[in-house]
Amino acid sequence: MGKQSKQPVYQQESAPTAKRVDDLLDRMTLLEKAGQVTGGWGGHFRQYLDVDDLAAAVRESRIGAVAPFGWGGSLTSDPAEAAAIANRLQRTSIEDSRLGIPLLFNVDAVHGHAYISGATVFPNGLGAAATWDPELIRECAAVTAREVRATGAHQNYSPTVDVGRDPRWGRIFETFGESPLLVSELTAAKVRGYRGDGIADPDSVLATAKHFPAYGEPERGEDAAPVDVSEYKLHNTFLEPFKKAIGAGVDSVMPSYNSINGEPSHGSTSALSTLLRDELGFDGHVVSDWDGIRHLHEDHKTATDHADSVHQARKAGVDIGSVGYIPHADRIIELVESGALDEDVLETSVRRILSIKFDLGLFEDPYVDEGGVDETVGAHTHRETARKAAKESMTLLKNDDLLPLTGDEDIFVGGPNADDLVHQLGGWSVDQDDGLPGQTIREAIESATTGEVTHTTGTTLNDTTDIDTAVENAAAADVAVLALGEGWYLHEFGPEQQAGVATNEWPTRSELRLSEAQRDLVQGVHETGTPVVGVLVTGRPLIVDWMADNVPAILMAYFPGTAGGVAVAETLFGENDPSGRLPVSIPRSPGDLPQHHDGLRHPTPIGSDEHPDSYDPLFQFGHGLSYTDFEYESVSITDTDVRTAESDSPVVTVDVTVANVGERQGTETIPVYATPQYSTRVRPERELVAFDRVHLKSGERRTVTIEISGRSLSYFIPQQGRILESGDYEFIINGNSIVASVTGSQ
Repeated sequence: MGKQSKQPVYQQESAPTAKRVDDLLDRMTLLEKAGQVTGGWGGHFRQYLDVDDLAAAVRESRIGAVAPFGWGGSLTSDPAEAAAIANRLQRTSIEDSRLGIPLLFNVDAVHGHAYISGATVFPNGLGAAATWDPELIRECAAVTAREVRATGAHQNYSPTVDVGRDPRWGRIFETFGESPLLVSELTAAKVRGYRGDGIADPDSVLATAKHFPAYGEPERGEDAAPVDVSEYKLHNTFLEPFKKAIGAGVDSVMPSYNSINGEPSHGSTSALSTLLRDELGFDGHVVSDWDGIRHLHEDHKTATDHADSVHQARKAGVDIGSVGYIPHADRIIELVESGALDEDVLETSVRRILSIKFDLGLFEDPYVDEGGVDETVGAHTHRETARKAAKESMTLLKNDDLLPLTGDEDIFVGGPNADDLVHQLGGWSVDQDDGLPGQTIREAIESATTGEVTHTTGTTLNDTTDIDTAVENAAAADVAVLALGEGWYLHEFGPEQQAGVATNEWPTRSELRLSEAQRDLVQGVHETGTPVVGVLVTGRPLIVDWMADNVPAILMAYFPGTAGGVAVAETLFGENDPSGRLPVSIPRSPGDLPQHHDGLRHPTPIGSDEHPDSYDPLFQFGHGLSYTDFEYESVSITDTDVRTAESDSPVVTVDVTVANVGERQGTETIPVYATPQYSTRVRPERELVAFDRVHLKSGERRTVTIEISGRSLSYFIPQQGRILESGDYEFIINGNSIVASVTGSQ
């Protein structure tokens, strides 16, 4: 029968995955099983581990997943070295073992393979969301997947699926904003981009939806603090993007660090088994968020010690302890041998991990082409995609006829973010400029104008340096461009060493305005009489109320990535029409928080005229100006025959005719908001239910048909499930309000 029939079933490529898993699992010892569900790291974390340390752990403890690169403290940021490390460790796992099970390599590549030098880095989450362009988000994710696989990694700890509901939070920049629908659509697009034609596609990566089930509205805006929400809010706000990710085929889910309803997510059976698997139907694997398991006994104090934490996480439904390393595997062995943990629970997780490795094709093709990595990472076509994303993200908040510039002005460029590529990348990227590709804002402006460009920083993020010189140079210029905002940070605006800012120094969750030094710079330059363009390079939606009142132009650039400098310059000089729209509200005051476009209806006991508006931010969700003018000439709504609350098919369609009546081409984003006239439960005053984009030349008009699904009009009621209520709904498009009747499932 030939050689293949003599091979063990698990080594037969043509055998079904389930049979290969069964055969391999039957051959594995307890130590080998424990190793497969345990991950390790290379670099600085709890202790420093080099390649030799990892190789020994793989050889002796059969560790099945590793992260030697692609995160902040890793062994290398060099792409060729990363590929070489992957192959060395993979060779150890396969050749120095009796079963030859390959390793799974994972990375944090949330906005490009940004911890690798020379990689293509896209706008961070909020900037990407400002494009309101799912297809572009899919393209960015596909580029990221190709670059990740080129270095030898297989799983990306992305997308971030959190709905960002607190602008104070240090991780809101990773999110797609405050709207469950916008987050859902962009999440699904990103999952599709990562997965390509399926995980057998050599240019795809495993997608990991994080942080389940709710992370984006922590108490006090403090990272990892409890998210104490009702079941009603949990389902209607935070779970919708996870449902969309699961529908798009997401491979993995990562629990959140925080607790919900008093239960830490990493130890919650109700979250990771009942909700995630039984109710939402997820059948992939659950990977811990780094030290999330240890947090159970070290921080939450819901476990007595490390063994108890591992036990709780395993019982709850965690499949891989991502950085548990040898102690995690040892605890599993002890728990099984003592009878505290049923070996069937362990084997369920092992089956999931082995299935992934078979489906990825790692048993047949485990190694990466070290010679091809430099051709892929940072390829020209990839950088063009990043440039497109950065340009589409540019959000013009205010423009008193100052922009676009003509290109021959003498320009003063200042501010702490004018000449800093690391700040343009933002967090979850390399924290040192060791030859980063791309131009800073200053460099891009110098390339774009024939006028004289002068530059003085004026301040660091927190401290004044040479404001007097900045003011003097600004006074001599025709226009002053001040690049302000935040710098590189993670979590609670640190770590100190990488972020360059001491703990409790700005930025902090207690202060959403610019630092005092930066405010002094803006006001000093403004007093010269030179018109000011404020460019906000920032992770959070900062309160810039003084600038909104006094500065003629404000451009929101977010953390725009390696192409951010060029995107800013092309926008300032009119080569790029700003088409970005805010994915999050910018508040007037921290006292207004929490504040979202979709706040629930409520009484005004002493009368609405005596009650200040609940939603009156500095800049509304969806806001963004263009250099051209659009008119909405007609809006009509048509009912369909769909009546299902869970359906993505349209319940109603909206036909909108939009005309570009300005002198420039431009892109208009068309958001559709809706609210029922009557509902069984309290519903938002309005919420985003659909959107589309249309690009129009000057004088062009087009009718756009937007489909509104049953799912986007329905909502969840505890003990009842999701319902689509019949009745009249108000639909709001560009200030036009239309009431239409919808026949629902109830």
